[in-house]
Amino acid sequence: MEPVSPEQVADFRRFNRCLTRRIGALDDHYLGQDRPLGEARLLFEIAEREGPDGVSLRELRSRLGLDAGYLSRMTKTLRAQGLVRLSVHTQDSRLRTVRLTRAGRAEVTEQNRRADSLAAGVLGRLDPGGRARLTEAMATTRRLLRLAAITVERVDGHHPDARACLDAYADDLDVRFPEGFDRTDLVGAEEVSGAAGAFFVAYEEGRPVGCGALLRQAAGTGEIRHVWVHADARRLGLARRVLDTLETEALRRGWTVVRLDTHAALTEARAMYRSAGYTEIPAYDDHVYADHWFEKRLSR
Repeated sequence: MEPVSPEQVADFRRFNRCLTRRIGALDDHYLGQDRPLGEARLLFEIAEREGPDGVSLRELRSRLGLDAGYLSRMTKTLRAQGLVRLSVHTQDSRLRTVRLTRAGRAEVTEQNRRADSLAAGVLGRLDPGGRARLTEAMATTRRLLRLAAITVERVDGHHPDARACLDAYADDLDVRFPEGFDRTDLVGAEEVSGAAGAFFVAYEEGRPVGCGALLRQAAGTGEIRHVWVHADARRLGLARRVLDTLETEALRRGWTVVRLDTHAALTEARAMYRSAGYTEIPAYDDHVYADHWFEKRLSR
């Protein structure tokens, strides 16, 4: 991956300064309410995610990327103001949970009203074409920021996240393939461990949202299997990142050729492979779910 230029860093920081000033993030009375943005956002997230047991502080910490001590201090402040209640999860005593009080829900309702008004005020100063360009740019920015925050990590083939991803992958294919999908076709843990291969999981805020497997096929050749992305994380470019990671791992192992096959129903997968430099080749195996076979020669 090419290094980030100083000009790109400067543009990113300039955008951040413009946005934080324009939405009032620098004011310790965000949206004119008696609290800073951090506390307001915490109230919003609790309202969005609380269930019968509230929402766990662990989930909030992961979702917001907060230090445990800072989250604890904010939660205690909100509790002292009568906006939230703290308790222990009914099914897991190790988890502390938080939920909104009636006053907390009223504050979130008012917060949302004021936030909507602020957004409408910003957009209302633009003509319809400007609004469309701005909202499209914001959607692109959000998509790319999500992608930038996702990590792709190598895990052991026996890892629970690896098996969970493979189960979800199998569920998707069972729906998409006219003939269904037999889970015995999934790679075994030993096939993606040690010298035999590798397994990678993509994580967004600690949640597995994608995967891919690399297997040794022959001398200097690897095979890519089970490239999958959760429905919530599609159209971000994550599948391409997983593919790039698998190719990098193949090169690290000295494998200069990678191959893969795919089912006729997976038209979007074939398009991605072609755009990534893969060339369709004759069948190299008799895989029951294979209708198309691809190969790519790798270089450093």
